[in-house]
Amino acid sequence: MKPTDDRLIILAATDTVAVARCFIKPGTTLDVFGQPVTVQQAFPMGHKIAIRGISVGDKVLKYGVSIGSATQAIAIGDHVHLHNMKSDYTPTYAITEDGEVA
Repeated sequence: MKPTDDRLIILAATDTVAVARCFIKPGTTLDVFGQPVTVQQAFPMGHKIAIRGISVGDKVLKYGVSIGSATQAIAIGDHVHLHNMKSDYTPTYAITEDGEVA
């Protein structure tokens, strides 16, 4: 595995997401497997950043295991969270814009 920015945690070569080790500002360029990736949004510490393109239905891999699947296409550098993925093993609950539990 090529070197990767030390602001990211990637534990397996198969991971499709990295975890932010610190707050990352929008417009920051990160080194991901030797390639520059400029992020467009802010990433709080502990949040997931796509380090590979992920298609709808693809597994989201973190620390070498599947944590869910993509509900929409996710580009490299995008934030990966409840708005674009769902857990495959635990119900995911979120409040919709109408205030309903989804």
